[in-house]
Amino acid sequence: MNRTARIVGLGHHVPARKVGNAEIEASLGLEAGWIEGRTGIRTRFWAEPGDTLSGLAAKAGEMALQAAGIDRKEIGLLLLATSTPDHLLPPSAPLVAHRLGLEKAGGVDLAGACAGFIYAMTFADGFVRLHNKPAIVIAANILSRRINPAERASAVLFADAAGAVVLAPSSDPGHGILGSSFASDGSAYGLIHIPAGGSNRPFAQEIDIAETRMTIANGRDVFAKAVDMMSRCSVEALEAAGLSAPEIARFVPHQANARIFNAVGKSLGIEDGRIVKTIADYGNSSAATIPLSLSVAHGAKPFRPGEKLLLAAAGAGLTGGALVVGI
Repeated sequence: MNRTARIVGLGHHVPARKVGNAEIEASLGLEAGWIEGRTGIRTRFWAEPGDTLSGLAAKAGEMALQAAGIDRKEIGLLLLATSTPDHLLPPSAPLVAHRLGLEKAGGVDLAGACAGFIYAMTFADGFVRLHNKPAIVIAANILSRRINPAERASAVLFADAAGAVVLAPSSDPGHGILGSSFASDGSAYGLIHIPAGGSNRPFAQEIDIAETRMTIANGRDVFAKAVDMMSRCSVEALEAAGLSAPEIARFVPHQANARIFNAVGKSLGIEDGRIVKTIADYGNSSAATIPLSLSVAHGAKPFRPGEKLLLAAAGAGLTGGALVVGI
């Protein structure tokens, strides 16, 4: 089987409400400039009361499908990477597929936290190669509804957004995923979590509302482990692709925190000008940051045929990975 999976469409969408640092700094009693100095974030977008996860995802998917120009009846699979589905049951992906008019596509949610898009891309790439049908990957989150406003560590970081990628069959061996690496570290399972809402602490029990919100137990540990996981997986993905860091046109990391991805870039020997950065304007929307960054970067400076991209992420679980992708 010589088929590969080529990126043929990109899209992204954010809610209408733009939130500057001053609003959050005032609510937390922080001095002006505190957030940007520690995270690299200046603004982010938060959902309005009427916004839904499936709605954000569908708008990003629509943009990507329009760019791809593919007959929607040909799309065989929709994968939705999200930590904030519309409901615990059913999954949101079938609703998104319905809204996009994907009449013959399978649809399922993937809960991979910040690394969800990396995993979803891998599964979609395999689907396209095996079935010779296009697929769409959408990553979307409404994290503003999971923020604990009293916890500084999470209140300053998280944002709402969606990003989408359409993959189609190709016969060019330079297209699609050329190398990959994945990792997990369950010993750090409690570093980033929402305590209640799962089967371990179901909503049926009497719980404090704060237990339904995001919490970051130890920011320093998160930083160290994320840098290590993203760097290690990136090196392994490059090795698997038979490439070196200088051959990468653009490094597109998960936009967790500017200090994290700058440290990863430095460890890999990738200079600042080749790192795609969207965190200043869009904040951290977990799995959505990489496809959003791909779409924004392509709009500003279109990807050229033959370019090699490095994607890397790490997040709650801990779980992470890296992909080398040929354009």
